[in-house]
Order: sequence, then C-alpha cells, then structure tokens
Amino acid sequence: MRVNPVSRVWKIRISSPVFSGLVWSCIWLGIGALLLSATLSVSSLREGALLPWVFGIHGMASLAGGFVSARRAGRKGWYFGAMNGALYALLIVLASFLAMETDWSLRIAALLGATCLSGAFGGMVGVNTGNASGKR
Repeated sequence: MRVNPVSRVWKIRISSPVFSGLVWSCIWLGIGALLLSATLSVSSLREGALLPWVFGIHGMASLAGGFVSARRAGRKGWYFGAMNGALYALLIVLASFLAMETDWSLRIAALLGATCLSGAFGGMVGVNTGNASGKR
C-alpha cells in the first residue's frame, strides 16, 4: 500500500474557471480591505475620502479574478474576465444590500462598469499566460 504525501491529500482544485476567479477575487478583496483599514488607522486619511480607494480595491480584485478565470479557461479571456467582474460586482452589491440596505445609485453602475472592464483586461492578460494543456 502506497501512502500519498500530505500535499497531494489536501490539494483542492476548483474545476469551474469562473468560480475559481470569484474565489481569487474575494481573496484579493480581503487583502485590500485589510491594507485599507491598516492605512486608515495609521494615517490621517478620513473615512469620507475612501471612495476612490474602495473602487481601486474592487478593480484590482476583479482584475485578479479575471486573470485567474481566463487562465483556467484557456480561451475567450475578455469574456471570462468580464463575466467574473459582473458576477463579482453582483455579489458585492448583494452583500452590501443585505448588510446595509444600500439603494441603487450611480455608484453601483460605476462599480459594475469598473469591475467588468478591469476583469476583462485581466482576462485578456490571463488567457495569454495559460499553460498549453488548457488551450483549445
């Protein structure tokens, strides 16, 4: 009987490219939120001036998710990246609505546009970095 190494036992592989991109988007959102709250606590930055920073964090998270999503898909980078960005924005809007009953405004449309565009850009970059076995 052969024993598998621990690294092979605990390895989790998500088969859906879009779902794996959303997971990575949430990871980058968490990292960005931690960095932003640390910056807020140690600097003279006011909470009222956080909107551009928040949009930047969402854009970077969507870019990273689009990159991973298109890399896993191996084709149609802009499509998988933009889909990842749109789903990411819908999850963020849903969470903010459930947490604080946020109204629909121009900021939500701007968030959707920014995440779709940055996700599509990340997808176009990510599809060109994929391995040869994932390409079709």
